[in-house]
Amino acid sequence: MTTTLDTRAFNTPGQGRGIFDVFRYRYLLRLLIGKSTSLRYKNSVLGWLWSYVRPTVQFLVYFLVIGGILGLTRRVEMFPIYLFSGLCVVHLFNEGMAATTRSIIENKALVRKIYLPRELFPIASLVGSFIHFLPQLVVLLIASLLFGWRPTPAAIGLTLAGLGIVLTFVFGVGLFLSAINVRYRDAQNFLEIIRTIATWSSPIMYTWPMLAERVPDNMWIFDIYMSNPVTVGVQMFHEAYWSQVVPNDTIGWPPGFQWNIIAAIGISIAMVIIGQLVFSRLSRSFAQDL
Repeated sequence: MTTTLDTRAFNTPGQGRGIFDVFRYRYLLRLLIGKSTSLRYKNSVLGWLWSYVRPTVQFLVYFLVIGGILGLTRRVEMFPIYLFSGLCVVHLFNEGMAATTRSIIENKALVRKIYLPRELFPIASLVGSFIHFLPQLVVLLIASLLFGWRPTPAAIGLTLAGLGIVLTFVFGVGLFLSAINVRYRDAQNFLEIIRTIATWSSPIMYTWPMLAERVPDNMWIFDIYMSNPVTVGVQMFHEAYWSQVVPNDTIGWPPGFQWNIIAAIGISIAMVIIGQLVFSRLSRSFAQDL
């Protein structure tokens, strides 16, 4: 006697719809996010205060060296707000990149034992990094309010747009590096190079006109520089916070910045697509490689 089994309800392990499958595992995603946030400062004396201490120390070092010793405070009005608003974006990028790149390795016990969408781990790590970024945003808001900043629809919109572009870019690059990192652990060393470049390749310790003055005959270099999604996010934060507390903003938007925004969005989306393709291909051997 033969029976016919309907296999339409079954999925072949290792095959799925990529990041779209994450929506079917929302409960597990919440658990992973809770794990990443609770374990970060486990057995730490200061706990969540480290989310305030680390960026504050970094800000003070840059402010004293770049602002005080090199004299940028005399060239950029309200330099503390200018510096810290840019550092917040770069810090989010660096933290998100580090967390997503390590996400598969740090959850290798789950990856080895059961099948679930592997994209859950980079997404949970990125959300966890964003949660740890929020205290810095709160400090920026309080400092800006003390200097006379007031929330406006434009400032809120620029903040959300900047965060959206940077987080999308981080997610795409994080997918790519997290998959590469499983097979080639050199990705973690490469990540440190990216984080160092990110800190200096955006107008934080300097202004964009300073760079434009250096390449007057090769503005295509400047356009490539300004199309960096992190640079676009930094510029949006500067306009959302710093320009609102400066009586006479002599810097303003770079020429043709709307095209830089479009390019940054395109780069971020392309990076997500590339990252997903590489991640899907390499995820088939994650269990063996780990």
